Amino acid sequence: MNDDLRERVEREAETAALFNALKHGSDAQVGAIMGPMMGENPEFREHGDEIPGIVAPVCERVNGLSDQEKRDRLAELDPDAVAELEAEDEEDDQLLPDLPNADEYDEVRMRLAPNPNGPWHLGNARMPAVIGSYKELYDGWMLCRFDDTDPETKRPDLDAYDGILDAIDYLGFEPDEVVRASDRVETYYEHARDLIDEGGAYACSCPQEEFSNLKNSGEPCPHRDQDAETTHEEFDRMVAGEYDSGEKVLRVRTDIEHKNPALRDWVAFRMVDTPHPREEAAEYRCWPMLDFQSAIDDHLFAVTHIIRGIDLQDSAKRQGFLYDYFGWEYPEVTHWGRIEVDEYDVPLSTSSIKQLIADGELDGWDDPRAPTLASLQRRGIRGDAVVEAMTDLGVSTTNADLAMSSVYSANRDRVDDETDRAFLVRDGERLPVEGGPDEGHPPVHPEHEDRGRRDVPLGDAVLLEADDVPADGERVWLKGWGPVRNDGGTLEFTDEGIDVVREEGVDVVHWVDADENVPVTMRTMDGDVEGHAEPGVEGYEVDDLLQFERVGFCRLDAFEDDDLVVYFTHK
Repeated sequence: MNDDLRERVEREAETAALFNALKHGSDAQVGAIMGPMMGENPEFREHGDEIPGIVAPVCERVNGLSDQEKRDRLAELDPDAVAELEAEDEEDDQLLPDLPNADEYDEVRMRLAPNPNGPWHLGNARMPAVIGSYKELYDGWMLCRFDDTDPETKRPDLDAYDGILDAIDYLGFEPDEVVRASDRVETYYEHARDLIDEGGAYACSCPQEEFSNLKNSGEPCPHRDQDAETTHEEFDRMVAGEYDSGEKVLRVRTDIEHKNPALRDWVAFRMVDTPHPREEAAEYRCWPMLDFQSAIDDHLFAVTHIIRGIDLQDSAKRQGFLYDYFGWEYPEVTHWGRIEVDEYDVPLSTSSIKQLIADGELDGWDDPRAPTLASLQRRGIRGDAVVEAMTDLGVSTTNADLAMSSVYSANRDRVDDETDRAFLVRDGERLPVEGGPDEGHPPVHPEHEDRGRRDVPLGDAVLLEADDVPADGERVWLKGWGPVRNDGGTLEFTDEGIDVVREEGVDVVHWVDADENVPVTMRTMDGDVEGHAEPGVEGYEVDDLLQFERVGFCRLDAFEDDDLVVYFTHK
């Protein structure tokens, strides 16, 4: 192969490698670019045996560049390729499908409807992530309505109201309005009375099992033909709290022979003896069921689009009867499947997490082992990284698996460039050192020389992780300091150049001085890990993020006496 052709191959390989790496957000692979490159350049084919040997070092060189350096270099080689990538980026900006019939409404209005029975786990984050993103996409309106009308089975947690609003803020969104359903009970009573006037409801005192048998047989209960006047009287007695729990309900009159028994004369109001934990709502004993309360509020707040789980398909059908009675138009509805999250042994269940905390199995909602937003936030994961991973799942009716690696990847994109580096040695092995400089000077950030270099002291001994200790007679390069050879358990400075790393394969390892360091407790999903960090970490503050080289990102959580506590973020 002559020099001109070799130069062309290198140029084409570099262009293809840059485009491939930027398009897929990963390292360029020789095999991935060989096929397209040979197809576009038939004259290369006769040199097929030689070309992989030219392409491989090109890929290695490209993979050593930052994303910005790759993009800048590709702009020099092929501006059209950069334009293609930018066009694809614009298409990828909208990860969610269009809302149905959105252009038929003056304003897209959506609602979050959290049950405030505890702090949010990861599954809860999907709703605000998607609805908040739709609000931004359509310049719409978003309501946060706390569905807290079940003071017994899903008893509200008074701290959860503000906690959920904080979680929404952590994800990067702000509701246009916030309401508590427990403040709106009189509004639900008013609409119940209107429904009775429309012939759409009756009071029933059938035992639950007895009514269930009648319903499943398609037979009406004895109260179904009750006149409106009697229903009003009995409902007023329900509102006055004159019945015990389970003694009386108000039912929506639907179709007692409907093919779906779940839609037959469903309960709109029931009696609850347990007082609501909110003082403002503690006097109520007659409470609306969620399908009634939600249906009324969705209309009164002019909600145009609802997103709910596929397990709630019957809710829209039940509520359709109410909307027909009142002559209202039902909002557009999108159903989605459940999500599962990998990596965690703890289930996505508020009650399960509460129990594990009560049993002492978890330290709290922000324990790194808990699949909660509080835990992710304490670990230093950005809320918008969670949003990106959630919106990537779309809104399909099929169940979706959320890989935590997608959250970590999105977060890494956000924090890598701004996060300083440091050394942390876990369970270090102490080795004496002979010769060499008094301190090392690794960069604060390898891609930002302008941020300067760190001063890491090294005296008579060093700590290395067990896997990094060289065998007797072997060498390693202490990053930012220099090369050493293990001579009978002592590391001797060899004063060789950096080319021993590139040409002889000497490993580069992180390290700290055995005596001048900061003890660290690193809290992880697998338990606490003890280690020692370079002294410079004491110059940072709580909430700062550091990347401990070859270990991972960590959020600084607390300085306790002379020790540092950090929460492991991800690699």
